[in-house]
Amino acid sequence: MILDVRFDFDRQNRIGLVEAIWGEHKSVKQLKKVAQEVLKKGEFVFITRIDESKAKCLQDIYSNATFIRDANCLVIGENINKVKSEKTVAIVSGGSSDLRVSLEVKTALEIYGITCETFIDVGVAGMHRLMSQLDRINTHDLIIVCAGMEGALATVIGGLLPHPIIGVPVSVGYGVSKDGMVALNSMLASCSPGIMVMNIDNGYGAAMAALRIIKNKH
Repeated sequence: MILDVRFDFDRQNRIGLVEAIWGEHKSVKQLKKVAQEVLKKGEFVFITRIDESKAKCLQDIYSNATFIRDANCLVIGENINKVKSEKTVAIVSGGSSDLRVSLEVKTALEIYGITCETFIDVGVAGMHRLMSQLDRINTHDLIIVCAGMEGALATVIGGLLPHPIIGVPVSVGYGVSKDGMVALNSMLASCSPGIMVMNIDNGYGAAMAALRIIKNKH
């Protein structure tokens, strides 16, 4: 039996954000069905956490499907309701192991027309790497920090720069760091005031939080 997938078509009208489709636990048939429904409504399709084999099946069906392999994201069509803003986002990650989550952030933001710049492998284990990029990071309006292990990067940046900061704990690291729980608790317990924290590996959620801030006109 193929479980029905119900897409939230009214989300764009309510909050200005189109629903993303979680691909990891859906079959190709389910993904194909919901993609057809979404495209018929004139919306674009954004699938997160999709593996290459499922993505290839959908690319065989839709010639305008783009698979961002390192982010495990698939986009079909184009978002015609892009955000009109000059605000830009810095996406900062502690190490190359955080790349998948960082690229999920970048992909989700760029779909909405937001300009991003990524700063990869500037973790606190080598503070000189972060400090050498700090001036460039400072030119952006909002910072999203993706970090695993002890997750200290968000706190350090929060103590150096005044920007809105969204922390994304990443599920990488040895022993007790594994699965991102230490990074999550570290960011939640940060002594840098005002840091916002997403769930573990939730790059998409961080991108949508950034969009809510950027779209706020008040």
